[in-house]
Amino acid sequence: MSMDEEKLVPEVVEEEYGDSQIQVLEGLDAVRKRPGMYIGSTGERGLHHLVYEIVDNSVDEALAGYCTHIEVEILPGDIIGVRDNGRGIPVGLNEKLGLPSVTVVLTVLHAGGKFGGGGYKVAGGLHGVGSSVVNALSEWLEVEVSREGHTYHQRFEKGKIASDLTIIADTEETGTYVRFKPDAEIFTDTTVYDYDRLEKRMREQAFLNAGLKITLTDKRNPEAIRSEEFHYEGGISEFVSYNNRGKPILHDEVIHLSMASGSSIAEIALQYSSSYSENIMSFANNMLTIDGGTHEEGFKTALKNVLNAYARKFGLLKEGNPDLKGEDCREGLTAIISVKLEDAQFESQTKAKLGNTAIRALVGNLIKEKLAPYLEEHPNVGKAILEKAIGAAAAREAAQKARERERKKVGIMNTRMPDKLSDCILKDVNRTELYIVEGDSAGGSAIQGRDSNFQAILSLWGKMLNVEKARADKVYDNDKLNPIIVALGCGIGDDFDLSRLRYGKVIIMADADVDGAHISTLLMTFFFRYMKPLIEEGHVYIAQPPLFKVSKNGKNVHYAYSDEERDRYIAELGGSADVQRYKGLGEMDPEQLWETTMDPAVRSMIQVTIEDAQAADATIAVLMGDQVEPRRLFIEQNAKYATNLDF
Repeated sequence: MSMDEEKLVPEVVEEEYGDSQIQVLEGLDAVRKRPGMYIGSTGERGLHHLVYEIVDNSVDEALAGYCTHIEVEILPGDIIGVRDNGRGIPVGLNEKLGLPSVTVVLTVLHAGGKFGGGGYKVAGGLHGVGSSVVNALSEWLEVEVSREGHTYHQRFEKGKIASDLTIIADTEETGTYVRFKPDAEIFTDTTVYDYDRLEKRMREQAFLNAGLKITLTDKRNPEAIRSEEFHYEGGISEFVSYNNRGKPILHDEVIHLSMASGSSIAEIALQYSSSYSENIMSFANNMLTIDGGTHEEGFKTALKNVLNAYARKFGLLKEGNPDLKGEDCREGLTAIISVKLEDAQFESQTKAKLGNTAIRALVGNLIKEKLAPYLEEHPNVGKAILEKAIGAAAAREAAQKARERERKKVGIMNTRMPDKLSDCILKDVNRTELYIVEGDSAGGSAIQGRDSNFQAILSLWGKMLNVEKARADKVYDNDKLNPIIVALGCGIGDDFDLSRLRYGKVIIMADADVDGAHISTLLMTFFFRYMKPLIEEGHVYIAQPPLFKVSKNGKNVHYAYSDEERDRYIAELGGSADVQRYKGLGEMDPEQLWETTMDPAVRSMIQVTIEDAQAADATIAVLMGDQVEPRRLFIEQNAKYATNLDF
């Protein structure tokens, strides 16, 4: 190495790695130092997770048979209050630590009644971590416990004890009331709670625990208090009906099945609609298992076997016909799988996937022993379900043939690109972008205005297919969607392979009017149903073209994206200005389109994300399905969000 080269190397002063570098974080300091390890993030998701942890503890009391009502309040200042009428957290002295048990639960990690000793046979929460983590990440937290004839109170600040546990009243009632204020030092993005997000979670928990009443009240604005009560005696059967709103159903009755084995319970509710998608939600101890697990695997395998056996027995599948596949049996199915068990084993702290092997057998036996007799006792239901599945199998075979035709047409390597695609020069997926533009006029402006090094343009024309009302074979044969499939290069449905994606950003660029919004919705529905990983991995965007051009005497040009922005520019120009309302992208010349909508340095785009796949599924079914009344109600309720409506 030369001397010149040595000068380029920064001087590094290494500290000795010894005892002084080993840190021991006492109490809840570890939680405050690394909050993401405990709640996932310190953004909006983590903020709401604090509420879920406290509510989950109250739900665990309901699972144990002691709680019937949970009240959740959003108080002024975004303070959260959660009250239940359970047994109340124990207040006696913990002999090992010399502190009241309630204090231990709120200040010591992995302390609680969920580690044995009979406190809880079934529990959902973070097994003793939840309450103490909420305490650690709160500016302050207060707890009131009613039990043994008294109400006790204690206060904590940033996870540390701020007052001793004291008796503040006498009472014959029992229960726990926790009130806390999230710490803005931790949640730097926001400490404002979203009522709708909490509403979804509380409704879900009420569905999963038949008879449990959960009340959610927003008191932040005393003049507009909002409150809802969730109470479903029908439990998960009502959950299925709720998820099927807006869908034309095949059989009126929701099929409800349950079975117990030892200390484990499996409960399933299912109903078929004439839609072409499946919506299965699985839960273990009231926790949503997003990635499924043994309970979901057992359900899918047993459902396929039962339906095939039924079809053979009653001649719906002829001799020589192949068995139905699992996907055929689940087309149009909405199902809730809920299992409750001791010592639930999850594959991660987030409880995304259940791993208990015995549950697979329990759920499989439930379907085999209860669903098969039900279908024989209700032949009209059995026939409707099997006709749906057999039709799905025929469509699957037709789709396979369509795929094979397409492969032969474009070649094994899919090298022939659509005629309407103006490709970019670069091939690096981390840098490339594909603009999907409706109409030749707008497409022409985009082609001329783009940076051809990394921006590709695909022009579409004519009416787009609504895939919510079509099976896969119709999608493959559709001349409007096929160019998108070929251009992206990663296939659709079961053939989808994200590693073959040719463009890192897929940008929908449509006119800023009702027709443009409709085209965007159709495309997003297509991506959601047939290319969901494209959305889940953050590759889909919606361009935001301006609505107005504001100028004065041909100078001081401003582009406005809303009426308010337009009026502000007019005021800045002295109260009078020339205003051009863009009716479509085709009205912009290539330079304007680049300056306003395509230049990465200044453009505005919305990234399409799926916050909640089940909610997205239901929204798409309502907006794009056959039922008019649910769609009308949805539009009336959400019209004020029309410019910012996403998944």
